[in-house]
Amino acid sequence: MHKHLPKYFIFIDKYNSEFFKYKNKNIGIIYRNYKHIEREKELIKIAKECKRNRYQLFVSNNIKLAHKVKADGIYVPAFNKTQRFSNLEKRNLKILGSAHDQKEIYNKIMQNCETIFLSPLFYIKKSKTFLGIHKFNFISKFNKINILPLGGVSLNNIRRLRLLNIKGFGGIRIFKKKTG
Repeated sequence: MHKHLPKYFIFIDKYNSEFFKYKNKNIGIIYRNYKHIEREKELIKIAKECKRNRYQLFVSNNIKLAHKVKADGIYVPAFNKTQRFSNLEKRNLKILGSAHDQKEIYNKIMQNCETIFLSPLFYIKKSKTFLGIHKFNFISKFNKINILPLGGVSLNNIRRLRLLNIKGFGGIRIFKKKTG
């Protein structure tokens, strides 16, 4: 198992060979497909690619599936409010979470998440509100936990991430671009 968290996180919902062509070893894959009928087969395929490319793998909301594919950790989405992920350190799994506001950040801290994705940082079509640079910096300095930006990161605004005090970021659409 890797000792540290990667710098870049790719959120995926299905296998795509394009995600595994990056030469950077500092990548984490977060598989978060909840509705796919053949979720387990898809995840096994992704796990094999992650091992071959030395990427860290995180499975969303399913501890049993994470153990089955020998994932590096688990991802707890913002809608999951249960406390059932609080004792996973003993199982050698890292816990990542996501949040949209301070109340959800507090909930993720109670779930023992070691890193929290705060979203959306920039404008996205499905959300009327977004944090922006200043509000993100304020929230991340206010909390004593590693907070990474997620949401709206594109090739047009990726340079603005330098204004943040972060150790990495998560993305969905930016990694789907062939030039990203």
